[in-house]
Amino acid sequence: MLKNKLFILLVLVGAMTGCVSTQQARVDFDRNNEIDTSNYKTFAWLSEAKVLAEPIDVNPVMKVRIDNAIERAFVAKGYQLVSDAEAADFTISYTMGSRDKVKVDSLPTMYRTSFMWGRGYYGGLSNNNQVKSYTEGKLAIDAYDVKTHQPVWHGWAVKRIKSSEQDNPSQVIKMVVEQVVEQF
Repeated sequence: MLKNKLFILLVLVGAMTGCVSTQQARVDFDRNNEIDTSNYKTFAWLSEAKVLAEPIDVNPVMKVRIDNAIERAFVAKGYQLVSDAEAADFTISYTMGSRDKVKVDSLPTMYRTSFMWGRGYYGGLSNNNQVKSYTEGKLAIDAYDVKTHQPVWHGWAVKRIKSSEQDNPSQVIKMVVEQVVEQF
């Protein structure tokens, strides 16, 4: 009996964890191991525009939110923002974008059987098709070593954007940026 309760508890915890993780961004990074970043103390923006490649339909207010969130995240990690890129240990830039996507699920819902005189049994499947459209956002942050002018680090996040997050994006921007910069 105790084993059954423990199993049920583990399944419930696993299911709850699965629900939470679908809300989070998928985050990953790539690092240039040829360059030592352990002595980095200061950073600057690679260019005045801050964003490396601005999408055609960029929301300028959203861009400012992302700029500020990235600066705050690096400062929170202990790096100092300087205005002169040549005086910094590393420079940063980012790219952002979103894409509308469609997901189609086709699931069998019923298997029917019936007896037809003289012909035996007849069976058939019917499908339940579900079509969902959603927006997927992507943010990538890059760091470059100032002395060698080489890329040092590339971190990115991909997240399905819910309509509530589109209406009030500040919190999700902060969360995603912090998750990406945490990998640096």
